[in-house]
Amino acid sequence: MSLETILKSDYIVCLGTMISNESLEAKDSIIEAIAKNSAEFIYMHPINDIDLKLYSTQFIKYEVGSEEGILALMLDYFAKNPSTGLQEYIDDLDIGYISAESSAGEEEFEEMCERAFAKKFKTLVLGKDLFSHERASNIKSMIKALEEYSDFNIVLLDESVTLSSSELEEPEELDSYNGTVVYSYFDENSEDIILGSESFSRVAKISNKDNVFINYKNEKIQKLFKIDKDLQGTIALCSINKEDNSFLSKGYSFKQVKIEKVHE
Repeated sequence: MSLETILKSDYIVCLGTMISNESLEAKDSIIEAIAKNSAEFIYMHPINDIDLKLYSTQFIKYEVGSEEGILALMLDYFAKNPSTGLQEYIDDLDIGYISAESSAGEEEFEEMCERAFAKKFKTLVLGKDLFSHERASNIKSMIKALEEYSDFNIVLLDESVTLSSSELEEPEELDSYNGTVVYSYFDENSEDIILGSESFSRVAKISNKDNVFINYKNEKIQKLFKIDKDLQGTIALCSINKEDNSFLSKGYSFKQVKIEKVHE
């Protein structure tokens, strides 16, 4: 991860991370770039990062699981002088359908482009949601294409990720994430707590400070549920540490789960 790249930027797009939880260093660098360079900051995620709400000039909320579609839209709007193969790929995309499926409007991307106009140093900050996605291989190829055929400098929050260049595939049909969804992130100071909104509480039929089971496929773990008034919607947050070996630490960051109150 190049913090220096972020600090030089006057246009920053952050995608695939609730960055306040994934990298405080990157978050602080973004805030510094906004202060020093009057940087435009576009934050894209299914959950609004309350710690960055005052700093973002545009928030684009997309559907859980639609990162592949978002990157297809990024290629359509930001690729410059693409190769013949990339241009054919972009021309074959059904942008209206992808936009509708991901819930990221074409007018939002048009606004992004307007904000990018006259900006000289553009950076795309990318987080773990992209690389834990089941379509990570194609996502990496899409990012590589953006690196080669756009003005974006690419910053990967996970330095162990290697981008590859292979034939691009169309985004797959979006899986449904209805009901209660949990977003997990690493925090060495994590507690056995799940944080959710009042809406989450109602849908899950649980109350503040209830002990709950989080059920996913054939696994279940117990947590204490707490209402966070800053959260909205039916996606709850659950921190985990590096020693966690439950389903929360594996695969895609978002999981559709069933919440069950513990009856003591």
